[in-house]
Amino acid sequence: MSEAMTENPVEETAVPAPDGTPPDQDAVIAAIATVYDPEIPVNIYELGLIYAIDLHDDGRVNVEMTLTAPNCPSAQELPEMVRDAILKVPNVTMATVEIVWDPPWDMSRMSDDARLALNMF
Repeated sequence: MSEAMTENPVEETAVPAPDGTPPDQDAVIAAIATVYDPEIPVNIYELGLIYAIDLHDDGRVNVEMTLTAPNCPSAQELPEMVRDAILKVPNVTMATVEIVWDPPWDMSRMSDDARLALNMF
């Protein structure tokens, strides 16, 4: 994890996969993409709120994410929603989601699909 200013990470353990196969990155990204900021009709992955996804052979997944603003009303629930989504991915044994503020989020981090959905071209 980075040395950036962070809040307490959200961590929880899932049941280990019987075959010991590490989680699939595309499956983890797809799970994260099911999480939407309640105020914005675009998923948090397309918004550019996910800064890092670290997958480990033992099934641990560590995520660094940010929020659109430090005073975001969803600051408590979004990391938990991300963690819960990741824990549903096959072969994930533990998920940790850490909020980071450096670098600060800005609209340039959004995907083209997100810009199109929000009419921000």
